[in-house]
Amino acid sequence: MIEKKGILFVLSGPSGVGKGTVRKALFEKSTDLKYSTSMTTRNSREGEVDGVDYFFKSKEEFESMIEQNQLLEYAEYVGNYYGTPREYVEKTLQEGKDVFLEIEVQGALQVKKNFPQGVFIFLFPPSLEELKNRIINRGTETEDLVRNRLLAAKAEIEMMDAYDYVVVNDKIELAVDKIQAIVQSEHCKRERVAQEYKKALEADFS
Repeated sequence: MIEKKGILFVLSGPSGVGKGTVRKALFEKSTDLKYSTSMTTRNSREGEVDGVDYFFKSKEEFESMIEQNQLLEYAEYVGNYYGTPREYVEKTLQEGKDVFLEIEVQGALQVKKNFPQGVFIFLFPPSLEELKNRIINRGTETEDLVRNRLLAAKAEIEMMDAYDYVVVNDKIELAVDKIQAIVQSEHCKRERVAQEYKKALEADFS
């Protein structure tokens, strides 16, 4: 019997690149991926649902989880905490199911330290001009916050080398297709398959 552990896929990229939009489009298609909902202390935006888009927590609740080591990663970003509950991810991978995370760049780099066997996908804007427009057109932020987000986005793009794949988000459908192709390709990787078969062979012939 070949025991398959799930693969952790991490989608990340600069603020305003459209991570949430791409993730929603991906999960609207037929997929076996399990989405790990992130946790945040920021206020919910219009249309966001607690427990679906994010788990919305108070700063006190979040800090208590940090102390108890209940987060796979967390980061403070423009004055708010973002993080990934550890238990769900570990349990789901153990059950042989793939887990999909959509998180900020700082958080993705922490996951990479804790979970180097994960697959890291960097979502890239079609152009920096386009990224600037997306951040400004959200209309939810003050001028200062927009400037901070743009500076943060520039610094995040420079961290691209830490990732396994880069997907340009020019058209949402194309970005989703590429992510699905990455998932398939990772399941066919020789190192991954060989490892699973080797374990099975050892068990059968020992």
